[in-house]
Amino acid sequence: MIYMISGFATLEGTKKFAQNSGMNQTNFKNFANLTFSNVGIGTYLGDPDSRTDELVTKAVTQSVLSGINVIDTAINYRAQKAERSVGKAVSKLIQEGKISREQLFLSTKNGYLTNDADVKLGFWEYVKEEYSQKGIIKEGDVTSGYHCMTPTYLSDQLDRSLKNLNIDCVDLLYLHNAVEGQIKDVSKEQFLENLKSVFELYEQKRDEGKIKFYGMATWDCFRVEKDNPQFLSLEDTVNLAKKIGGENHGFRFIQLPFNMHYDQALLGKNQIVNDRQVSILEAAASLGIGVFTSVPFMQGRLLAPGVIPEFDDLKPSLRSLQFIRSSPGVLAPLVGQKTFEHVSENLEIMKIPPIPEDEFLILVKKLTS
Repeated sequence: MIYMISGFATLEGTKKFAQNSGMNQTNFKNFANLTFSNVGIGTYLGDPDSRTDELVTKAVTQSVLSGINVIDTAINYRAQKAERSVGKAVSKLIQEGKISREQLFLSTKNGYLTNDADVKLGFWEYVKEEYSQKGIIKEGDVTSGYHCMTPTYLSDQLDRSLKNLNIDCVDLLYLHNAVEGQIKDVSKEQFLENLKSVFELYEQKRDEGKIKFYGMATWDCFRVEKDNPQFLSLEDTVNLAKKIGGENHGFRFIQLPFNMHYDQALLGKNQIVNDRQVSILEAAASLGIGVFTSVPFMQGRLLAPGVIPEFDDLKPSLRSLQFIRSSPGVLAPLVGQKTFEHVSENLEIMKIPPIPEDEFLILVKKLTS
């Protein structure tokens, strides 16, 4: 492996990636001065073993060579092994001259307690040895949801992530399921106070050149109704970032579940922006926030025959991806894919254009009536 790849995704690099991909150019979106493939690869599922490492490394390599430049992972995925698999794939592609660091958009997440599958210690033994005894976490820092968002812990996790990924700067660092992992144990006021400290830390890490952007990877908080304790206002969150980082703050992305079953992001109007009630996708678009989406197939459940309404003569996996990536406000669905066959099948979508917005709205009306 080459030592710590330097650089980050750039305007020129990502644009060149799209042009060289050989894919339909309508399958790339421009946002935050970067060009993104409108499908990304996710690395969540799988056992923390060497066989899965190999599958993930191959899947990431195959995806990049098939026109995907958005790669998503997290330090706790497969107990740090997902990040290492991504790091291995990216390093090899760069070493072989097939890609440059500037062409790829790499994101990871921190916030959950994690062990290290390559260290032969039980979960709590590892936590004690690596975090408690070194003063990285102290009593009261960890919630019942195995979540910790103290600046000391998150800073430690970022350094581990960079090492795992073999890079010196990550394009996007998400705070991982923060509301969901914290709200049972802290008040909303305390949570927002803690979030402020996290954003201050992330802005500091931007200044240090360790991250380019930051965001929040979420499950419920941007989709539930306002009276739900987990609810978070995107407008308030953006204003918090502005207070800390000014107009050029780094809070530019969110991630949330969205598919033809979990359709709240598109159809639920739970956010208020400029005194208007809008969906989270509309809110994000008007506040200049890019949205990546998770669970496109609901871990395979949406791929069973007859579950997803038919359109455009596409097989279920491609129908799912086509619907999500054509939704206004979505940058890219993140697809967890490991086998050669699955990657090949899913990436067929890169050969056809997304549905134009006017046709998409007609399709939504048809599907919801």
